Amino acid sequence: MMGRTHALSGAVAWLGAVPFLSQERLLGDFAVTLSPAQVLAGTVVCAGAALLPDVDHHNGRIANTMGPVSKGFCKWVGKISGGHRQATHSILFAVGVGLAMDLLATHFVYGWWAALFVTVGFGLRGIGLDFEKHEVWSSVADCAVAALAVWLMRDLDMSFVGYAVTLGCLAHVAGDCLTPRGCPVFWPAKWRVDIPLVPRTDGKVERWVIAPALTLGAVILAVRSVLGDEAVRWLNSG
Repeated sequence: MMGRTHALSGAVAWLGAVPFLSQERLLGDFAVTLSPAQVLAGTVVCAGAALLPDVDHHNGRIANTMGPVSKGFCKWVGKISGGHRQATHSILFAVGVGLAMDLLATHFVYGWWAALFVTVGFGLRGIGLDFEKHEVWSSVADCAVAALAVWLMRDLDMSFVGYAVTLGCLAHVAGDCLTPRGCPVFWPAKWRVDIPLVPRTDGKVERWVIAPALTLGAVILAVRSVLGDEAVRWLNSG
């Protein structure tokens, strides 16, 4: 699937999961109650994390986010992970990256802000923040907006970030499993999961069915998460 579809799926996954994150019955001591600002921040992070599995693609959309730096890094990851849609498109990768972000957030302040900057930058490139045939200016715009987003999050308690990152990666994997090639969800096992409901990347199904459905879902869930159930009932009554 395309980057913008992955980013939308991450936003929808996060907004849909927010009500369950406060359920102590489900999560016990790991349950968290989030403010509207935290919900918004989590949406941005999860949308960005929904691009992270494609860090194995040396010439993918996110590889060009930060010029030669991100391109070189993606090429390196691709070689280590076995190529595109291999190790990084798995549950193990999603959980591992989520735990790594949580560790950075709680123990390594500077590393945490750098990782958050990269994640948000990937998400921005995924949703289309670029200028055609102007890679330098596209990278500058991505970095500037990502830096602004991270600065706005500076005073928030981001202890929930591990959830957002893992969920975003899982949303990406689920989306790619809907294409014919599928993903090795249970890597290192080689068996690939594929439910080919989307026959072609950036084809009619993705453009006219999946993307609009995700956009509508994101709007509805955002209203519910930020404004509460009363706002949803008001919209339905109108």
